[in-house]
Amino acid sequence: MTTEFQTTCRKAGVIPVIAIDDAAMAADLGHAIAAGGLSIVELTLRTPAALPALTAMKAACPFLVVGMGTVLCADDAKRAADAGADFLVSPGLTDGLAMAANALALPFLPGVATPTDLMRALDHGFTFLKFFPAEAAGGIPYLKALGGPFGDASFCPTGGIGPDQVSAYLGLPNVVCVGGSWVASNAQIKAQDWDGIKRNADKAKTLTCA
Repeated sequence: MTTEFQTTCRKAGVIPVIAIDDAAMAADLGHAIAAGGLSIVELTLRTPAALPALTAMKAACPFLVVGMGTVLCADDAKRAADAGADFLVSPGLTDGLAMAANALALPFLPGVATPTDLMRALDHGFTFLKFFPAEAAGGIPYLKALGGPFGDASFCPTGGIGPDQVSAYLGLPNVVCVGGSWVASNAQIKAQDWDGIKRNADKAKTLTCA
């Protein structure tokens, strides 16, 4: 069943996946991404700045859908929700995390890399999943193979996907969107290269329309 969140992701096509070290840059970063035509962002819970950056980006850019990735446990999920996350993303799935995500009633993309992972996610009621690490785990041929036995599952592949691969991934019937760290690299953020990030976002948006 298609959810509102899944529809939002499909319209976006590309979700920038961003590790941010300075929450003071969150507002400018969000505006640059939005100016390039993208409407959704995944910040990652890999730095101390991640949670305050999420709150700051939400305040400065209320038109963006801002989620928190690298959510590894129930406490991570609660802290992200308290910071204002619109959705949660994890590289994997545990029973505790599944229970926490369901209790929070936020859209949640659990990570899967094998058929067993996928079956566990389906048992918990999750049908829209993060395929991670996409390229290392088998990429497009692997996703095509999963489409046979798991026709009800759809994916957001993330990990090692560059702009040259976006259109091919989006061409798969079981792919809703892709995650990409290339839209706003660490180097660009540190250099405050907002024009470069805007151009990358614009390119990403163009690729989704190809």
